Amino acid sequence: MPLKLGYLLPTRERIMVGKHETDDIIALGDLADQLGIDSVWIGDSLLAKPRHDPLTLIAAIAARTEKVKIGTAVLLPMLRNPVLLAHQVATLDQISKGRVILGIGTARDVPAIRAEFEAAGVPFEKRIGRMLEQMRLCRALWAGEPVDWDGLWTVKQGELAPKPYTPGGPEIWSGGGVEAALKRSGRYFDGWFPSGAGTGKDWAEGWMGVQKFAKEAERDPSAITGAAYVTLAVHDDQPTADAELDAYLEGYYLRPAEEIRKQQYCFAGNRAGAVDWLGEFVAGGASHVSVRFTGSDDAAQMEELVRIREELA
Repeated sequence: MPLKLGYLLPTRERIMVGKHETDDIIALGDLADQLGIDSVWIGDSLLAKPRHDPLTLIAAIAARTEKVKIGTAVLLPMLRNPVLLAHQVATLDQISKGRVILGIGTARDVPAIRAEFEAAGVPFEKRIGRMLEQMRLCRALWAGEPVDWDGLWTVKQGELAPKPYTPGGPEIWSGGGVEAALKRSGRYFDGWFPSGAGTGKDWAEGWMGVQKFAKEAERDPSAITGAAYVTLAVHDDQPTADAELDAYLEGYYLRPAEEIRKQQYCFAGNRAGAVDWLGEFVAGGASHVSVRFTGSDDAAQMEELVRIREELA
């Protein structure tokens, strides 16, 4: 199966340079659709890394496009009420006619994210159990039958409308590379969507774990999408590529680039090198990779992504 490649839309990057308008970001969704890029992705953060709201932006892009899949990379569902989230996502799935992918994450334990949870009135501790219950409740509501629920949230004969365009709701992809995360993806979710660290060979080791846990849960491993979230700095000159990657990572995370490189899938080099590097993910079983480019010319980078996909085919 040919590798599907997605493009991370620069919502955070726009805010970092003081551009709060959405027209150009929505236009990039149009361009991705025209170029035949497989998917576009939008990150999520309320206060820790401020950016546009992903669900609102997905609605705008979905209404203007026809083929490109649109996903969250990644949403923090714990910051939202699950009944409201289920309603929003079902509506988005209808607008897009089934093109939504709900990528979800558990949130890193760093002060800025803890403060974000506190500001939203949500406890940071036990957030993973909270997320798992949220996703179970969303799926129950997406099934289209009256729901009774007695847990962290209470629902009495709740029936959601509209139903999602996709029967049972859109795919849910979960990230993380530790054993507990592999187990969650293998047991409960439709895709595994980690962001690092290492290379495609390291990704493949994690993917084997996801498949193992899927089999233990009596699930078909082939029904789970093997995906990854990677960062690329593509330039013919190696020092320039390395400098661009390091500057991007340090500006985005406000931490040393060397530290981030050890935590995330990152590549700096020319196109041929990028093709070889991504080829390791393909060899390991990946079928979908979301790419975050480090440059500022998004149109040129989207065209580069198309060329990379062609060379990987």
